[in-house]
Amino acid sequence: MHIHALFHSLGARRAFPLGLAAMLLAPGLPARDWHVAAGARAGDGSAERPLGSLPEAVAAARQMPGPHRILVHSGLYYNVAVTLGPQDAGLVVEGAGQTPPLLYGGIRLTNWQPDGKFQAAPLPPSPSGRPWEIRLLLVNGEARPRARYPSTGALPHESVFKVPWMSTTGGGWQRPPTEEELTTLQYRKGDVGNWLETGNAEITVYHMWDESCVGIAAHDPTNRILKLSPKTGHPPGAFGVQKYVLWNIEQGMLTPGNWYHDRARHRVVYWPKPGETMAQLEVVAPTQTTIISLRGERDKPVRGVVLRRLALSATTVPLISGGFAAEAFPGAIQLQHVEQCTMDSLKIAGVAGHAIKSGGLTREVRVENCEITDCGAGGVYVGGERSVILNNHIHGIGRAYPSAIGIYRGGRQNRVAHNEVHDCSYSAINYGGLSNLVENNLIYDCMKVLHDGAAIYMFAASNCVLRGNLARDIVDTGGYGASAYYLDERSSGCVVESNVAIRVHWPSHNHMATNNTIRQNLFMVLGDAKITFPRSTGFTLERNVLYATGKIRVEGMQAVTTWSNNLFFAESGRYEWVTLEQYTARQTATQPPPGVSTNRPLLQNLWQPNARFYPQSPAHALGIGAVDVSRAGRLPRGDYGR
Repeated sequence: MHIHALFHSLGARRAFPLGLAAMLLAPGLPARDWHVAAGARAGDGSAERPLGSLPEAVAAARQMPGPHRILVHSGLYYNVAVTLGPQDAGLVVEGAGQTPPLLYGGIRLTNWQPDGKFQAAPLPPSPSGRPWEIRLLLVNGEARPRARYPSTGALPHESVFKVPWMSTTGGGWQRPPTEEELTTLQYRKGDVGNWLETGNAEITVYHMWDESCVGIAAHDPTNRILKLSPKTGHPPGAFGVQKYVLWNIEQGMLTPGNWYHDRARHRVVYWPKPGETMAQLEVVAPTQTTIISLRGERDKPVRGVVLRRLALSATTVPLISGGFAAEAFPGAIQLQHVEQCTMDSLKIAGVAGHAIKSGGLTREVRVENCEITDCGAGGVYVGGERSVILNNHIHGIGRAYPSAIGIYRGGRQNRVAHNEVHDCSYSAINYGGLSNLVENNLIYDCMKVLHDGAAIYMFAASNCVLRGNLARDIVDTGGYGASAYYLDERSSGCVVESNVAIRVHWPSHNHMATNNTIRQNLFMVLGDAKITFPRSTGFTLERNVLYATGKIRVEGMQAVTTWSNNLFFAESGRYEWVTLEQYTARQTATQPPPGVSTNRPLLQNLWQPNARFYPQSPAHALGIGAVDVSRAGRLPRGDYGR
């Protein structure tokens, strides 16, 4: 959706009471309101004479005792960067007016001049004082595609790295990659020519579950070698993956709407779409990596800050290898050592990094009712202790860094509930840790680029519960695959119950996990289905229904110590019950183990979330009840519990 339209849609929603903010205000003391209006000058913060920027209002509020509320009126605010600290405890920053104020972490580019079929704008001195790093461009509020070569898909390369991966817990590579292996890529003959301008070019090297986007320090066309800088997270060719993409070069300007940052000439080059006139376009280039930062100290955290009904857009990221989940990149909202802070009804769209990211001590933070879309990296990266991620719409994740995740982190006693997450390049939710609850989420159209992930992926999860979630329509694109519900290394004591998966070939994957329970789930698979337990032990499977139109294959069945009242039915009549040694099949049987019936489940509303069993279904005799996921996904405000 067009970013301005997206923000306007939020403004049409009904206003809401202060809620938590009211509780944070000292009893008997009215909040001092500070008004901010775009373009205002020489104001005092009153409604009649507002201040002109959010940093001005923060500075003014610090000059007198609180509590304070900053009301940011509708409008466009450029080059916004503000840091809130422990001294701002209890501060409420709230949008006012018909539409949320739009806070840009960037500035408008002007003075466009023709350059053949392109248009070019000179870059002024960077407002941040740092060299320009433009990895996102907004045109009339829409993030336009960066110059990419090739325009779709990827190019194969010839670098190899045949060292075995020993698992994350096992220490990674059997031997550490050398500096040379991490900085060298050999391309195929004819794919790259002398035309490559290394000063502009960037390269994404794909791995299995992550990628490395780095620069090119040198090009040896005789030997077809690209020297990469900084080094990649994994060597090119690792995991048997041999593909890459080039960015930010003129040869990637293949479609109107493309752009690139011409560093050598200190300008931005844009190819207008048909009918576009540069004088009528608002082009915003990011200057900031973070727009709002809450930064405390471990022994003095930021407490009680509320950000509500604001719109944020236009951030950039540094040229570094992001690592798993693109973890290294910053967020448009960055939290460091915070307690009891709330982000409510925010719109974050068109950012090069993450939308919201926490680090350090994070306790009792709430992210709710937010719309997050069109992120170069991830959506909500918030965890810690007793935090809540609730009723958000998160989509368009991993536009530039496909290892990014919709909701990511973990910790202790957190709740991730009633979120709708889709259009993700990798996993939709990844939330390990201790005693976390992931419930009633709606997930679809994820795992579109990378592999070895899931709709809900749990790494090192202890005593966590996955309940009432709906995962549907996830296509396995190869590699290590894509699943609906995935318990990975060191996950133990978890319960996966009352979830539904529809049209997901691999509904349950469990790897190096122990003593977990999978019960009362409904999996409906179009084609072949598989459930897997490599290097796992001590599982209990009870009262699950797996229906597949093709065959059913269970790998590592010896990991299940208790099979009880399960109903697995393959329309093809083909079943494979496989005993594994490590990852290798050692024995295959066609007869199910005790505790698994292969009768037809007799489902009405097949392929629908509200699928139910006919009265004559054998599920009833097995004690299998209907799985109700009617409350999965977003609900009207106030109807989802706190």
